[in-house]
Amino acid sequence: MGKVLNSKVVALSGCLPQIWAGDATTDAHRKALLRCLIEKIVLDRGERDVALVRIVWRGGAVTELEVKMKVNSVAKLTRGGEMRARLIELAQAGMPDNEIAAVLTREGHHSPNCSDKVLPITVQRIRLGAGIRITTQRNRWTHEFTSLSATQLAARLNIPVNWIYVQIRQKRLLIDRQSTGAYLFQNSPSVIDAVRDLRNHTISHLDLRIIQLHQEGHQHA
Repeated sequence: MGKVLNSKVVALSGCLPQIWAGDATTDAHRKALLRCLIEKIVLDRGERDVALVRIVWRGGAVTELEVKMKVNSVAKLTRGGEMRARLIELAQAGMPDNEIAAVLTREGHHSPNCSDKVLPITVQRIRLGAGIRITTQRNRWTHEFTSLSATQLAARLNIPVNWIYVQIRQKRLLIDRQSTGAYLFQNSPSVIDAVRDLRNHTISHLDLRIIQLHQEGHQHA
């Protein structure tokens, strides 16, 4: 059976992609095809989260791949030190754990036990281990459509959300913090344009505190 299948594979080598994806091809058939095509597979597990896979095909061709693996600690992640430093930077800027997790995921990081994203619990453990306490954490802020969260404002302006938190921490952007711990921005063209001006260095200071909005309008410096 193996020799017959091997002969068919050689004869139909140009049609392999169609055969592989065909509705009539079962997983058992695919495994049989691979057994005909592959001489051996060498796996170098290593000590970190990336395993090196070397596939030796019949005929001598070699394919090398990197495969993400689960590990038991951040220290064993290939970019673990980089992720920890970035996480602490964002936490010190006052960004909540779930938003930090989303930012780190977008930047290509992942948790030790999850190969495709950073989990908020990972952020919390590292943050607490670094002695950074945040009074109010939340999984989601709810607010009126007349307001924008920092994440929504960043998406509207197509800028990194952590840039907003850095401006707040460095007091270039003054804004009241809600009782929930959120920073909410008035959903108006003038406020959005003012934050864009701050981002573009057209202005060096922006005051969006409630008293300023109600009495004087936002202040540019």
